Amino acid sequence: MDITDSAVWFSIGIVLITTIITRVTRGRSRFEPACSTPPPPVVSCGSFVGLLHTLYTKGLRVMILDQYTKLGSVFTISFFGKNVTLLVGPEVAEHFYQGLESEIGLNMLGFTVPMTGKDVGYALDAATRCQQSRFQTDALRPSKLRSHVGPMLQEVEEYFAKWGQQGTVDLRKELEQVLMLISGRCLLGKEVRDNMFGEFFTLFNEMIDNGTNISNAIFPFAPTLTNRRRDRARAKISEMLTKIVRSRRSSNQAKDDVLQYLIDSRYRDGRPTTESEVTGMIIGLILAGKQTSSTTSTWTGARVLSHSTCLAAVLEEQKQIFKKYGDKIDYNILLEMDTLHRCIKEVLRMHPPTPSLFRKVHKSFVVRTKERAEYEIPKGHIIASPMLFNNNMPNIFKDPDVYDPARFGPEREEDKVGGKFSFTVFGGGRHSCLGEAYAYMQIKVIWSHLLRNFELKLVSPFPEMDWSKIMPVPKGKVMVTYKRRSLAST
Repeated sequence: MDITDSAVWFSIGIVLITTIITRVTRGRSRFEPACSTPPPPVVSCGSFVGLLHTLYTKGLRVMILDQYTKLGSVFTISFFGKNVTLLVGPEVAEHFYQGLESEIGLNMLGFTVPMTGKDVGYALDAATRCQQSRFQTDALRPSKLRSHVGPMLQEVEEYFAKWGQQGTVDLRKELEQVLMLISGRCLLGKEVRDNMFGEFFTLFNEMIDNGTNISNAIFPFAPTLTNRRRDRARAKISEMLTKIVRSRRSSNQAKDDVLQYLIDSRYRDGRPTTESEVTGMIIGLILAGKQTSSTTSTWTGARVLSHSTCLAAVLEEQKQIFKKYGDKIDYNILLEMDTLHRCIKEVLRMHPPTPSLFRKVHKSFVVRTKERAEYEIPKGHIIASPMLFNNNMPNIFKDPDVYDPARFGPEREEDKVGGKFSFTVFGGGRHSCLGEAYAYMQIKVIWSHLLRNFELKLVSPFPEMDWSKIMPVPKGKVMVTYKRRSLAST
């Protein structure tokens, strides 16, 4: 299945998801006074057939470009009485990222509920979810991240010490494993990492593999074989984590990890977090981190190793940092790795963790385009911010199909050309991703170590995108040859 075939299935999945959500919420809608502001232009049901043809033959970006050229930056795709309104470009994105959850909901992520549980996240009301998000954000704030660098480095060094003097590996598989080890150490703690991590790793992969397909998003609670496998794995994970939470509380143990912080967290009314809430929140953090960090780490390797200029630039940066600090790595030194940071950021622009973000409109609002046209987005619409397209707009990102990390350098700063919503891979405004700093830190720790200690070469074809997942990943193996070397001697 090539990218266009896969994109078709991704879009068909979104069609079905929005159809189901609209049916569920239709009974709750109430009459709102008419607004004199016109609604967005609509792609009719007849034109929808043409959309699918363009999608199949030319791809998702071209499909959106065609409608963007014809209709402008705000338009609605209507099919079978359902409406999805696309907000294309940063000029029309403010309410999408700044709107209150009472106005635009995040309930498009309900498929995660069977994995995180009914006591956390998108199974709850907005107020409770907001408090739980605060617990998670506080646990990953920079002042706490500093203490994680040492354990991360230890896991990375020990893992890659097992590589031989030279060889060939599947980079995607290797990075996935080392990132799970980091999660085990920094998020879950030593009980899981030292005593049961192999079992936990296997179960978590089984849960994700059977819980993040398009079919899961459409029918998350259906009695399908994949859902049953997902649920069995999740039940075993929950049992493992519950025992740890219970043990720590009964023995008054205090650990320096994210799990402990969530155990100690309290709601505004003074209520402590429950075992099931802690379990659900930590699963959510690992789920988000694994999908973003492992995928982005792999794309970073594939892109940098395919561009000799970028590879030379990141190697030179590591040499200069090594001359300045020796083999020491800490939080502040990671912040000095600007070239590596830009390489990762450019990967996120070209390969965002999800091709589009979606919200459900609970209260009608008016959006104004850069051409000063105004449209009312009606209550009940699904609104979409298509990152895969927004990240490739040539009026913001020069030569968007070219891997060019320098576009984020101080001389260009293309991510600021269109304002604060020009680059929204980690969300924006009140809906920013809480794990952004943590993700960058993990990837920098891994790639600074690899660049310093190995000569690497991509030997398989540059990977395609696998669109069969809700959060697309590199398709197939990403084979890399390695040879040990010391950066200090080069």
